[in-house]
Amino acid sequence: MKLIVDAFGGDNAPLEIIKGCELAVKEYGYEIALVGDEKKIRDCANDNNISLQNMKIVHAPDTISMEEHPDCILKEKKDSSMAKGMLLLASGEGDAFVTAGSTGAAVIGSTFLIKRIKGVKRAALAAIWPNDAGGSFMVLDVGANVECRPEVLGQFGLMGSEYMKSFLNIENPRVALLNVGTEDTKGGDLQKAAFAVLKDLPINFIGNVEARDLLFGAADVVVCDGFSGNILLKSTEGVAQFMMKNLKQALYKNLKTKLAALVLKSSLKEFKSKLDYTEIGGAPLMGISKPVIKAHGNSKAKAFKNALVQAAAYAEGGSISKIADAVKKEKNTDNE
Repeated sequence: MKLIVDAFGGDNAPLEIIKGCELAVKEYGYEIALVGDEKKIRDCANDNNISLQNMKIVHAPDTISMEEHPDCILKEKKDSSMAKGMLLLASGEGDAFVTAGSTGAAVIGSTFLIKRIKGVKRAALAAIWPNDAGGSFMVLDVGANVECRPEVLGQFGLMGSEYMKSFLNIENPRVALLNVGTEDTKGGDLQKAAFAVLKDLPINFIGNVEARDLLFGAADVVVCDGFSGNILLKSTEGVAQFMMKNLKQALYKNLKTKLAALVLKSSLKEFKSKLDYTEIGGAPLMGISKPVIKAHGNSKAKAFKNALVQAAAYAEGGSISKIADAVKKEKNTDNE
């Protein structure tokens, strides 16, 4: 498995990115192409005693900051680590691409440098979270498209369903539409129109779902526009951080609570892992013709390693070809 990595994407690049790659090589034996300024990569590795075994460096002198306009990846920043990495993937020099850089640039770059699956209207950023039932669910879109048309949300449901079949082996994924109520008539114009589109697709559409029910196993795939999805994602992250911070303060308040914490140590560790985004690693860009994973912008080594693991699983799972077949089949059905 050969993975292409944007070594200069994210808040903690290149140090945490290279450390994450080292962990992935040691644990899984991946071949990795680090894309970025070669001297800075080698200096960083030498200064921090990081092994570059199984890693080759592809020199890219430029970077894209979070403040720059996303379309700079097609114009001023053609020599950036993100752009060059995507072009390597597009030309078949790797199995998947991983970046913790600008989401906007990743979406635009993937769309125009790697290309969408034929028939897919928009790429979607898909986040996978654990639920209370011991499984996982996917939410898409969580930030690639602030505004969406109803038919685009329909395709998100189709793509998410195919991904969960191949990635998590869920035979008939339950697809739901994020809304302000579960009744069929709830929501604004977009939600009402999307509901009508989704119910006519060859997927297991179960109707509307409210945000409060998602972590309790209400659905396997949750469809929404990127604006709503991004708010949901960041709100959930914030609540998780709030809970862990306050739980830690409560358990270390005095001797009695510290003793209780010692007794509950293993259970608390398991609980923490459920709330920890670093365990997931990243979000696949659904609808792109080759595997692209967007890691969290604040990724440390562990989170980036898990993003690499997810990228490898995405490449091996065959869901892209299955999505392409599903989109083609649905398009042919519409034309009948």
